Amino acid sequence: MARRALKLASWTSMALAASGFYLYSNKYLDLNDFGAVRVGRAVATTAVISYDYLTSLRSVPYGSEEYLQLRSKVHLRSARRLCELCCANRGTFIKVGQHLGALDYLLPEEYTRTLKVLHSQAPQSSMQEVRQVIREDLGKEIHDLFMSFDDTPLGAASLAQVHKAVLHDGRTVAVKVQHPKVQAQSSKDILLMEVLVLAVKQLFPEFEFMWLVDEAKKNLPLELDFLNEGRNAEKVAQMLKHFDFLKVPQIYWELSTKRVLLMEFVDGGQVNDRDYMERNKIDVNEISRHLGKMYSEMIFVNGFVHCDPHPGNVLVRKCPGTGKAEIVLLDHGLYQVLTEEFRLDYCHLWQSLIWTDMKSVKKYSQRLGAGDLYPLFTCMLTARSWDSVNRGIGQTPVTATELIPPLDLESGLRPILGTPSPCTCTHLCPSSRDLPGSSFFLAQGELPPRLLNPSWNCLLSSQSVSLQTFADSPVSMWGGADAHRKGQGPACAVERPGLWFQHLLLVA
Repeated sequence: MARRALKLASWTSMALAASGFYLYSNKYLDLNDFGAVRVGRAVATTAVISYDYLTSLRSVPYGSEEYLQLRSKVHLRSARRLCELCCANRGTFIKVGQHLGALDYLLPEEYTRTLKVLHSQAPQSSMQEVRQVIREDLGKEIHDLFMSFDDTPLGAASLAQVHKAVLHDGRTVAVKVQHPKVQAQSSKDILLMEVLVLAVKQLFPEFEFMWLVDEAKKNLPLELDFLNEGRNAEKVAQMLKHFDFLKVPQIYWELSTKRVLLMEFVDGGQVNDRDYMERNKIDVNEISRHLGKMYSEMIFVNGFVHCDPHPGNVLVRKCPGTGKAEIVLLDHGLYQVLTEEFRLDYCHLWQSLIWTDMKSVKKYSQRLGAGDLYPLFTCMLTARSWDSVNRGIGQTPVTATELIPPLDLESGLRPILGTPSPCTCTHLCPSSRDLPGSSFFLAQGELPPRLLNPSWNCLLSSQSVSLQTFADSPVSMWGGADAHRKGQGPACAVERPGLWFQHLLLVA
């Protein structure tokens, strides 16, 4: 009897193993579907990184040349491990990793440089998974809804991918389809990240990244709701309808759900693709001015700001009807809402920076939550050195080193901020903890100054500040209208729009 039971158990185990291998080899089974695998992978990576920092730098004198070289190697090893974890766990992990890759002024360069590759390594759902999501959400098969549907996506991001299709009435559309497992995994992934961040903080008290988890908690549900994205698209299209250079694709609500978004298909080149603009005879300086107007209007007039303006989401083209240059704004899943009080303080801060009124610069930076770290905040905001800020960003031409991100802020600010304490894990300034959401959002690189500077309103009445005037003024903070005519100030930035978008890479 025991022998028969053992034989039955053996055959059952073999059958289960063979079935598992077949399902896995045919991509019906994904190890990422098992929470234990995802959790184990994340815990192991966190433990290895923490151990590396604890042991590798222990015996080296802090601040020495040997310490700095060794710390750089540890940063690079850890960044690669973190990148591998994001690629393996996908979804929310890639989303957060992309966000970390944009923090040029807060994370060591080894991290930002390594994690930036996540924008080109987003997961891609199979056509089987795409059909499944469309069937579940729209109740029909792809061939019932579309005359044609391209199997190869136009692009894939951390949460979704986009396919080109043609409806039966002949309209060409873009179909955004959410990765099928992201919705179910996201809340568990965020909880896991929260636990791991708290654990790391016990080992490294100066490790301040809980704000990132909090932002993910707040924003990820919004980004996973494509109906919310459609409403945002229509809102910003109505809000900026007076800009004839802006195109926001139309949403087709009859075939849109929380996981499927159908919109007008609009072709174009990425805004940092200078070759495309030259081939299509698009004036780079004109695009620069339009971008500045568009974002100044969002920030200062409406307080409703597109959060993810990386090159893949900002296209340029010649309008088929008029032949004029046009900006196409995509991916409206996440917007930042700015209060009027915040916008006025922010407006006053820029006015103070233009006039080199350092007393007011300190006042309004602190009103925005920067505290004693206002020098760092203003450098992050302007992408200029502290020396340039003190001499006047309107009078000081942009230097070559300031054009190459990330700008080295630490050395120039050390006399003001003091020598940072040896937080071996990240060596971070705590500004991310101290700044409120809106301030940090505008300073951390989501809206790069090199994109916005050409249209900042700089010469304001000393009696009052009008947000509309601030958004409309043609005078640049880089040295006034004369600087444009003389080819000084923003010329190098205006002619090289790709530089601005090296600060943007967030969230795709």
